[in-house]
Amino acid sequence: MKGKVYIVGAGPGDPKLLTLKALEVLKNSDVVLYDRLVNPEILRLLKTGTRTIYVGKTKGEQEEKQEMILNLMEELVCEGYRVVRLKGGDPFVFGRGAEEVFYFLERNIEVEVVPGIPSCIAVPELAGIPLTFRGCSSAFAVVSGRKCKGEVQWSNYVNVDTLVILMGVENRDCIARELIKAGKSPEEPVAFVEKGTWKEERVIFSTLEKVAEGVVKVNPPAVFVIGKVVEIAKILKKSAEVVTC
Repeated sequence: MKGKVYIVGAGPGDPKLLTLKALEVLKNSDVVLYDRLVNPEILRLLKTGTRTIYVGKTKGEQEEKQEMILNLMEELVCEGYRVVRLKGGDPFVFGRGAEEVFYFLERNIEVEVVPGIPSCIAVPELAGIPLTFRGCSSAFAVVSGRKCKGEVQWSNYVNVDTLVILMGVENRDCIARELIKAGKSPEEPVAFVEKGTWKEERVIFSTLEKVAEGVVKVNPPAVFVIGKVVEIAKILKKSAEVVTC
């Protein structure tokens, strides 16, 4: 008897930002494999007896550990368990969720995706940073900052009004330098939202130039936002006035 696999987004951290569908699946699961960015408070919502397995990855072991995770999930589901792969944010936004769906479909294993609120939108928003704003930002892009050079051509994003960079804390200085080199203004406002939606949340405001100089201290995980909309956050936290950039 085969069970079923669920690829579930846990949202940005706050358990109250779980979707109703995600909560339903979690409460009916037998085994939950969870990532590093999943708030432990979410695991307290599981029914008694649910097995939890931590499968967070560290730098340099992603490929090897991903293979181990998939093999383990396949073993569990073939034993008849309802298996949840619980990921921070949304599983299809830099979460390898689609790769995992392909893996199980190729093996004729039933799999269902449950979207999560993506951190790239929710974290800035709850920190008072709108990714779009009339007269200020009509478009935004979400970019992986895991590698500064090679995979990402930063010149492609110079004219995007708002940039949201995930997994970019370690390479923040290099990213800022590359954007300035490509034509982005050194005075462009930036914000880092550390542990967004968690109790320990902290927002750091600066400029692209200061980030490039290496003087902005940030602790991961943090969402890196670049654009004039960052200035709106300083006002939204104080008043509900309409802001023109």
